[in-house]
Amino acid sequence: MLLLAVSGGIDSMCLCEKVRLEGGPFAIAHCNFGLRAEESDADEAFVRKRSEEYGVKCHVKRFDTKTYADKNGISIEMAARELRYRWFGELCSAEGYEAVAVAHNANDNAETLILNLLRGTGLKGVTGMKEEGFLPVPEYSHIPLRRPLLKMTREEILAFMEERGLPWREDSTNAENDYKRNKIRNLVFPVFKEINPSFVRTLNKDMERISRELSEPETVAEAPDRKGFGLSGEYLMREEEWSGEEDVRQKTGCSIVDAELCGEPIVGKWQDGDWFRPIGAPGRKKLQDWFSDRHFTIEDKRAVPILRDPEDPSHVLAIIGFAVDKSVKVSQKTKRIYRFCLIPEL
Repeated sequence: MLLLAVSGGIDSMCLCEKVRLEGGPFAIAHCNFGLRAEESDADEAFVRKRSEEYGVKCHVKRFDTKTYADKNGISIEMAARELRYRWFGELCSAEGYEAVAVAHNANDNAETLILNLLRGTGLKGVTGMKEEGFLPVPEYSHIPLRRPLLKMTREEILAFMEERGLPWREDSTNAENDYKRNKIRNLVFPVFKEINPSFVRTLNKDMERISRELSEPETVAEAPDRKGFGLSGEYLMREEEWSGEEDVRQKTGCSIVDAELCGEPIVGKWQDGDWFRPIGAPGRKKLQDWFSDRHFTIEDKRAVPILRDPEDPSHVLAIIGFAVDKSVKVSQKTKRIYRFCLIPEL
């Protein structure tokens, strides 16, 4: 059974109708991020009502998004992203849903491309979203993520909904320009449309073309050590007290190191001559050899963040998201840790 992420907006309600018409079983998951007071509650009530009309199960979760963002030192957008995808993973694990479907469309894909270009990106950052992928959460990166509307533009979605007289909720913040994505959508894209009325299609075709040219026999989804990841080169780091209760085995996507053994964190990129001592293996290993063993592309080698030894820069303490050096391994003596987590590309 498919789990649909439904906000109540036009895109997600179009997703519901498309899946319903296909006839497959589905359930709905709605996140109330509590960011728009009564409007957020009205969205929740709308989704609950539509779920009843569809005759499907509706999961609802309320989040204190602002507190989570402040506590973790991240943006509201990133906090909402982390919270929803982790909850979707929890639901799939608990309820047995086989995949999560989200309502990303061709316009979203074009917006993401522009955002990636503005912040600086490797070649993978210009290949766009994929219709089939995995949840961008380390502990649930084995759960499939689907984007059934990715080839539809917003104009096509609007025409589909209006033709059938279907209801949806409008998010008042979409008209505001407080967020980068809204600025691109409301201020930049109208100019693009004047230059090329079909610019959304053009950008999406360009991304598909680049993706095909970069395709290799082994894909990110197939690589056993990198399942579900596209390397954005970005990461989150938190310093935490270590309780000793958590499993010390490293999970793909996150690296945990002993903060006292690590010293002041220095993060950089891979360089020739870099080496480390992998946990569970004898002696030193050159990073170049470690990458080759796991079939990393040259772009991923250049993108993955590297934690370095402050006293010997060629000594790597962690290949963030993948492996840790023996010298900073968490043990029963550990009191504080640094937790590094990759931010996968969408």
